[in-house]
Amino acid sequence: MARTDLFDGISEFLTVVRRGSFRAAARELGVTPGAISQAVQTLERRIGLPLLHRTTRHIALTEAGERLLADVQPAADAIAGSLDNLTNLSTRPSGTLRLLIHHIAAREVLTPMLPAFLLAYPDIAVDVVTDTKHRDLVGGGFDAGVRIGEFIDQDMLTVRVSPPFSWVVVGAPAYFAAHGRPETPNDLANHTCLRFRMPDTGDLYRWEFERDGVAVTIDPPGQMTSDDAALLRAMAVAGLGLTYSSSQTARRELSDGRLETCLDDFAPAKDALYLYYPKSSRLQPKLRVFVDACLRSMRERSRD
Repeated sequence: MARTDLFDGISEFLTVVRRGSFRAAARELGVTPGAISQAVQTLERRIGLPLLHRTTRHIALTEAGERLLADVQPAADAIAGSLDNLTNLSTRPSGTLRLLIHHIAAREVLTPMLPAFLLAYPDIAVDVVTDTKHRDLVGGGFDAGVRIGEFIDQDMLTVRVSPPFSWVVVGAPAYFAAHGRPETPNDLANHTCLRFRMPDTGDLYRWEFERDGVAVTIDPPGQMTSDDAALLRAMAVAGLGLTYSSSQTARRELSDGRLETCLDDFAPAKDALYLYYPKSSRLQPKLRVFVDACLRSMRERSRD
């Protein structure tokens, strides 16, 4: 048995009513008048009632036709409106942009660029979730994310949105003057360290180094532990100990001399923050303009 589409003949019926004739409906839909007539007749047979009174000069709705028109026209208008809205989404930057952001990226990437972005694109709403749990981007319904490159799945498209940075051990000049500088990662056992606790798991972050091309992790002793990296840097500036940081987040304290690095010869390979998103999202106008805004902001900051 041939499959009958629930909507067979509906479009032809509505077009005939709107245009006032089979011939005009055929011109609009790009088919022959006979095809229009056949479609409407098939719909009438399925319903079991005539929908149109036909004469050589005019057509008019039957009672069944009037009832069908009253029931179907609002739904057809709603469908047409929905399709128009989707078409606008494919051509005009609008809608909600959901972002999954590493806590470092919130300050380093979003804070400098979001004010201008939101002013430039008032039809885009931005929903930002700060993530430390490495949640699934697609499964969580996010359009894109920003995190450190080494933690991004390889099937994602990526765009670098920060300068390359190093992982460094930092301390205040006064601390080094009083306690000396560690010469190897093992020397940290003889120093006071300010340790970072992972907000999502509560685990202490182990400091990462490289020695002769081999990765080394150290769990240093410390008087203070916090899940707030900015607080730990502030305590390091106050001379209370050494802390582990990215050169990007500590750049202000390093540039003005409040902090200095040590163990640079053991620093792991440089990394960066990357905007990442699935291939299926790359054509979304709201995402394209966000990528452009991130890149523009990074170029402007690199010139400062």
